[in-house]
Amino acid sequence: MWSLENLAGGAVLLGLVMYAVFGGADFGGGIWTAFASGPLAREQRESLFHAIGPVWETNHVWLIFVVVTLFTCFPTGFGALFTVLLVPLVIVLIGINFRGAAFAFRHFGRRGRDHIPFMAGIFAVSSILTPFALGMAVTASVTGKILLIDGRVHAEPWFWLSPFTLVGGLVGMGVCAYLAPIYMAVRTDGELREDFRPRGIIAGLALGILTAVEVPVAMMDAPLFAGRLLASPAAFVVVLAVIFGIATQILLWKSRFLSAQIGAAGTVGLTITGFVAAMYPDFLAGQLTLAGAAAPHATLVAYFAILAVGTIILVPSLLFLYWTFRGEPDTELP
Repeated sequence: MWSLENLAGGAVLLGLVMYAVFGGADFGGGIWTAFASGPLAREQRESLFHAIGPVWETNHVWLIFVVVTLFTCFPTGFGALFTVLLVPLVIVLIGINFRGAAFAFRHFGRRGRDHIPFMAGIFAVSSILTPFALGMAVTASVTGKILLIDGRVHAEPWFWLSPFTLVGGLVGMGVCAYLAPIYMAVRTDGELREDFRPRGIIAGLALGILTAVEVPVAMMDAPLFAGRLLASPAAFVVVLAVIFGIATQILLWKSRFLSAQIGAAGTVGLTITGFVAAMYPDFLAGQLTLAGAAAPHATLVAYFAILAVGTIILVPSLLFLYWTFRGEPDTELP
């Protein structure tokens, strides 16, 4: 249980959860800039851009952490996944780059206001496309359609396009759209806060429906994964995620915003944990175990030694950024 490959798998899980909880909220902010509406639509966009500003690229450190851990600790599995899922992962990479560029050009393009709406549009589209493609790639990895034959990876060219993966893409978008308004309800007040509160409730209902729909779709398209998801201990984690989700909705309804933020993060974290638990002990469903995908023992030992040093540097830096840096609000918006 406490083998190095299991600990490395736990590190990947931690990175995925942190990227979803922090980076996902950023993507959600981009989604809600596209759907800002009502008398305070401009203020909604302004507050979202202001909240994203201090951390707009920092949160990608968690994605980098996941990728580095995968190719260092699980090179065989990494090679397989990034070969057959090249197309959706390239879409993710393009989306991240266009999103970052649009955010930067929008900031520096204030003097030429005619270009700001265009850049804001690119930012919103990229914020929608990226989590959708990433959700598709993640769900495609558990379909059991990635085969290892004589040490070589095989899969149908477009296997990652299916009802299961399309719903998975929507779940990826839903996670982001769910987190952002709940986080923003903590960071705003008055009428603006009351604009974000119902959006959080609606997004929570939509996410609950999508994750519920994903289960019967998985039974048809990814039966091995579905069977494990409905068995202990994955099912226990899923039940906890449902409980957290319901509690978060109640807290939002009662305007307990800080508690709702914690509950929303817990809901997303438990959802991802349940997903990963349904895969254990496999790296590729039915084809490759974590132990089979793991790097040599010496590599894993070196990884954890470096991770310990990196954690000492990185964690205090991120805490300093998240808790003390506030940035300057944008005053010129489309």
